[in-house]
Amino acid sequence: MTYPFFSLAKSHRSTPIDFRSGDVAIRVEAVPEHGMATIWDADVLIWAASQIVEARDAGLRTSRLMAATPYEILNFTGRGTSLRDYQRLKAALDRLQSTTVATSLRQPAERRMHRFSWINEWTERADGHGHPGGIELIVPDWFYRAVLDDALVLTIDRAYFDLTGGMERWLYRIVRKHGGHQRNGWRFDFRHLHLKSGSLSPFKRFAFELRDIIRRQPLPGYTLFVEVEISGRTLLAFEPAACGQPVDSVVLSGTGAIVPSGTQPSCYREPESGVSHGHKSGIRALNLESNQDSNLLVVGGGKTRSEPRPAGKGKRRDRDEGEGSPLQAAASTRPFPTRSGGAS
Repeated sequence: MTYPFFSLAKSHRSTPIDFRSGDVAIRVEAVPEHGMATIWDADVLIWAASQIVEARDAGLRTSRLMAATPYEILNFTGRGTSLRDYQRLKAALDRLQSTTVATSLRQPAERRMHRFSWINEWTERADGHGHPGGIELIVPDWFYRAVLDDALVLTIDRAYFDLTGGMERWLYRIVRKHGGHQRNGWRFDFRHLHLKSGSLSPFKRFAFELRDIIRRQPLPGYTLFVEVEISGRTLLAFEPAACGQPVDSVVLSGTGAIVPSGTQPSCYREPESGVSHGHKSGIRALNLESNQDSNLLVVGGGKTRSEPRPAGKGKRRDRDEGEGSPLQAAASTRPFPTRSGGAS
């Protein structure tokens, strides 16, 4: 969910994605005829994963070969069911089948790289009169084994399919993966996110779009913030959203105490809240509760690095990862939701 396997743009892309971080290497290639599979095309894989998990949980025998009607897939992913939507689905299947991935992710040392396509093959079925009868497709073994591993599967909010921007969808996957069990949220360096996105946009454009997402808060279930370290490095921070929607601080002027009967206590007043989002002054700990992918560590000379460090390596690890690390001091920025940190 967190690696650059798909294009984030709706426009045609044939430029490969090359990503390396530690022991993880990923190369995604596309043919010019169809272009690279997009993050919207990946909805088909989400549907496939849900079907495999549901069949397994029901005690049924699962298989890499899957059959369905276009209506089932389109309805599951929140798309329309018109002829145009059906044609778009077929184009998505073509891109998934023609996009090739070579990765070292989840591979043993003796098998360095695994190469596959997101769909090995797919066919259209027809009845005796030549009318469309459904679709059959075969998912790759790399994907199939990952779905059957409970540790690698996370549920997503249905509202994910309503996200219209490719970057929003990709960011939700990042947040869902890292923020799933983090009560205090997670943090990512802007430049590290740019690297992980595989985007062709220059960093300045990427940072602008990221700040706009933070301003709009479109991700279901999570709240985003901007943190700026004393050194000037900009971070994206996020945490599970509180129940309900935040109340707008702007209320109608001149609102009196008398309101329509039966309203508790007032439909025009801003209720007092026990939680204040975006104005906390506490210094949060580093990301230590799951993988080390986004941890911020200190290296020699007081410099910082956002590269992941394997557990158990590095002489400064115990000192750097404790609470109160110099890396945790932050200054607030506006007008975005922010975290501000000070000495405690």
